[in-house]
Amino acid sequence: MKVQVQTLGAGASGDIDLNDDVFGVEPRADILHRVVTWQLEKRRGTARAARERSDVARTGKKFGRQKGGGTARHGDRRAPIFIGGGKAHGPRVRDFNPSLNKKVRALGLKMALSTKARDGKLVVMENLDVSEAKTKTLKEQLGNLGFGKTALVIDGDALNVGFALASSNLREINLLPAVGANVYDILKADTLVLTRAAVEKLEARFNG
Repeated sequence: MKVQVQTLGAGASGDIDLNDDVFGVEPRADILHRVVTWQLEKRRGTARAARERSDVARTGKKFGRQKGGGTARHGDRRAPIFIGGGKAHGPRVRDFNPSLNKKVRALGLKMALSTKARDGKLVVMENLDVSEAKTKTLKEQLGNLGFGKTALVIDGDALNVGFALASSNLREINLLPAVGANVYDILKADTLVLTRAAVEKLEARFNG
């Protein structure tokens, strides 16, 4: 698949051949659903468990007579109604650590990249070099490129510092290194923007 390479200021700078094994895979909704569900489950945090009646370290000895005391017939002080007793129906630790095969996760990422390429929502940039790290200037340059409402910009190993500074105040721009590319963020963004370095890293990630 051949895609035109854009630059921030000077228009197109040539073409790039995208590997069909990475950017030309036929998407499947069930695979993408499984990967996104796994990813969102993986990021969930568990509640801190409260100490229930069986977890409280208090004596189990019956502290009053069964009859004649004028009070309820309690067995021990661990009951939730007493200060220092166990918590009734408190939060418990839950396991939000689902598993998904690496091959399925890799296939899901390929399908997410292929979806953007197939829908014409993939933009390849030569690099992210900016003449000045100013938000106003960068916004004008991005407007000329015709990005959608939101864009996920993926760079190579390291992020371009100038671009990161200039885009930090732009809500519609999400910037990630190539190692952070994931299915959820790719599908969530209207436009996927890859640099040449990001394309090379992603293709090497699957071919390595």
